[in-house]
Amino acid sequence: MADRRQKVFHSPMTAHLSETRFDEFSLHPTLARGIQDAGFERCTPIQALTLPVALTGLDVAGQAQTGTGKTAAFLVATYETLLRNPASPTRRANQPRALIVAPTRELAVQIAKDAEQIGGHTGFEIGLVYGGEDYEKQRDRLAAGVDILIGTPGRLIDYLKQHVYDLQEARVAVLDEADRMFDMGFIKDIRYLLRRLPPPQERLTMLFSATLSHRVMELAYEHMNNPETVKVQDESVTVDRIRQLVFFPSNREKPALLIGLLRRMDCRRTMVFVNMKRTAEELVGWLQANGFNADVLSGDVRQNKRLRLLREFQAGTLPVLVTTDVAARGLHIPDVTHVFNYDLPQDAADYVHRIGRTARAGAEGDAISFACEDYAIALPDIEEYIGQPLPRDNYHEDLLATDLVQPKSRPRSSSGRGKPRGGRRPGRSEGRRS
Repeated sequence: MADRRQKVFHSPMTAHLSETRFDEFSLHPTLARGIQDAGFERCTPIQALTLPVALTGLDVAGQAQTGTGKTAAFLVATYETLLRNPASPTRRANQPRALIVAPTRELAVQIAKDAEQIGGHTGFEIGLVYGGEDYEKQRDRLAAGVDILIGTPGRLIDYLKQHVYDLQEARVAVLDEADRMFDMGFIKDIRYLLRRLPPPQERLTMLFSATLSHRVMELAYEHMNNPETVKVQDESVTVDRIRQLVFFPSNREKPALLIGLLRRMDCRRTMVFVNMKRTAEELVGWLQANGFNADVLSGDVRQNKRLRLLREFQAGTLPVLVTTDVAARGLHIPDVTHVFNYDLPQDAADYVHRIGRTARAGAEGDAISFACEDYAIALPDIEEYIGQPLPRDNYHEDLLATDLVQPKSRPRSSSGRGKPRGGRRPGRSEGRRS
């Protein structure tokens, strides 16, 4: 790589939108029409910082909080680059012109959905590949030819090794949620894909991450062409529009407190995070028995059910989604009203990613955490990470549900402790982490 660019852009997130307008960039008419269809007029801070750099052909390493418009930033730059630079006359149909890599299938699906809207008038074909389903269907679609290929590392490499496609005509490469790639053990796969692209000087490469850690920037310097770093920084790590609160229930009080709070709130779209799959299953049993339409999203949920649950949650017909950290990042679900940390995460960064499911795109939201006997030990690390203490609340007895209905069936409890105040106690959480 050439000389490393050290210029860093800073933009305080005092408002959801910047003063920069999309029509200031003289975008291709077909792209401008798609942006208008999407209802975009002014840029978010990360878009306002990214586009002036990427649209001049310079690589970008971008850092911003979740839900700040990173996807639209790299999609607009990708489309404009391809529209300005026609494909080579020798390009074959199975040679995509752009590669977008995401760590999870949910994020890949969301990126493809956004790409279809923004690029709906460009005429470009979008291919989407991810593990879990439609193996032959995805393979055939890719072999038939796509312009923009979006996918997860494993399935992308599978088809690449089979020579279903190659990357020699790719002129744009995007890595989204780069820090998550490291967390999920995908970094070798990412390097494998990047080495099969044209040289960095012959493509536009954009990398986006919640944090531009040393390991992420090492990847950028190794596989990008002198990237400029753009950062949207706030005074705190967490989004200002999230109202945060922490309660200190005992283990046995947790279900009664959660149900009591849900009954008092307008929780139209509520995500409840737990640390283990067994906890999620037990908790959904209690919620359903007490009148809440709830379901589990965990690591081993089949792909067709996973997508159905997300559709129902987005539509509002499934108001409560209990999930492990598989859904903590990479999902763009508008209008999530509440996030509950039923279990405090043991990794402080996961706290930020979890509560970032609410207060997206300028909205407001509530994040309520339970610092119970098992997980209260994580609270000091979380507060140190976000740079501020979490507001405490010593709840009163009237917040606890006093008429809990026991589920018809539930896993055997591992503890012989007594029932919770206000109702019977579900068994303590056991099982593998999802």
